[in-house]
Amino acid sequence: MMQMIEANWPLLAGVLALAVVLAFFLLRSGGKKPPQREIRDVLSEGAAPAQRNNALIAAPSAATVATMPPPSLAPEVPVAEPIPVAPAPVEPAPAPAAPVAAAAEPAPAPVAPEEADDLTRIKGLGPKLKTLLAGLGITRFAQIAAWTEADLAAIDPKLGAFAGRPARDNWIEQARLLSSGDTGAYEDKFGKL
Repeated sequence: MMQMIEANWPLLAGVLALAVVLAFFLLRSGGKKPPQREIRDVLSEGAAPAQRNNALIAAPSAATVATMPPPSLAPEVPVAEPIPVAPAPVEPAPAPAAPVAAAAEPAPAPVAPEEADDLTRIKGLGPKLKTLLAGLGITRFAQIAAWTEADLAAIDPKLGAFAGRPARDNWIEQARLLSSGDTGAYEDKFGKL
């Protein structure tokens, strides 16, 4: 037996150490449970708070109190009927001044759908710009082909985020070729339609 103990002494020392640690923790706690927190209930507060709460619930709201007439200490006296008073004559208000018409461009004449060209055939002019130009009355290649530098300078700021696009993408030259019907020259210079 002594040989067996000598051969397994590290195992026996580990088991003994584990038993000591386990005994320490069991004896230290003493079997005591941790203290429980007291749970407070509204009903455990007693009768006085409950009566106060019921009185608050039964009391009229602030809105009701605000609309109630103030209590009067004087005895009620009948109030005489108010004497009717003729209303004072009212002078008519001066007419508003007519708005000054700003020197604006005349509104473009609406173009029938069959007369409008497909402006999206111009490279660099998509559906959003087509809608924007239609709002400005520009629906035909011939209109764009007739633009001068002054026209281009006047229209460019109205294009918002697309400003600069007509000059950069050479819309005037594209419109001239498309309005003339010379698709060969257009495709040679700007590519396939």
